[in-house]
Amino acid sequence: MTLQDIRDTRVWRSVFRGGSGANNLRRSMAIQQNVFLHLASVKARERALQFSVTWYLGTLSFGTFAILVVTGILLMLYYHPSVPQAYADMKDLQFVVSAGVFLRNLHRWSAHTMVLLVFAHMFKVFYRGAYRKPREFNWVVGVVLLILTLLLSYTGYLLPWDQLAYWAITVGSNIMSAVPVMGQKVRFLMLGGNTVNANALLRFYVLHCVILPLAAILFIAVHFWRIRKDGGLYTGHKESHE
Repeated sequence: MTLQDIRDTRVWRSVFRGGSGANNLRRSMAIQQNVFLHLASVKARERALQFSVTWYLGTLSFGTFAILVVTGILLMLYYHPSVPQAYADMKDLQFVVSAGVFLRNLHRWSAHTMVLLVFAHMFKVFYRGAYRKPREFNWVVGVVLLILTLLLSYTGYLLPWDQLAYWAITVGSNIMSAVPVMGQKVRFLMLGGNTVNANALLRFYVLHCVILPLAAILFIAVHFWRIRKDGGLYTGHKESHE
């Protein structure tokens, strides 16, 4: 099998959709459709802008994520990922910091709303059949974003270091330990030990505030880029593809 045969396969054409080659047209396409060089689409179908097509669920999901990033950065200014200071910081946000309760609740309810919107967005995409060829790779990216959304919500649970947080993570980690063969090792890696303690708090903090948000931003960028590469938003009408 030659390299050209591999490039002609459905899997390859799903992941890499044009923009390469020796002629100037294809080189310009590579620049124009790159998410970093060409962030906004030049044009869009009028049908794709109608509310009934998407219900703006993707846009609303991204909006809640943006709120979470802003409010999360502000909350980091008043938070220490250490025991027992984490709980004291939560009390300060409630009783001492000006508008602290509003800030924390805005972050918390935006997180709940984002989970709901992402699930609704996935159901909408599946119901309309927007996961079909040539958009199957972007569907996979969407599934990854769904998993990242759930992980972001879960890792944020432990940070207040109250009774709800402690027992929620204890139950979740015990469920993880039930995974065959690797369960106990995965639980140990997740908590940084055998119990929910300061090691677990620090790991969840790094995951929630650094690793998972950066991964989400990367996959969101790829998700938006692939929407344009695959011909724009799916409208349900007959479309022509490569």
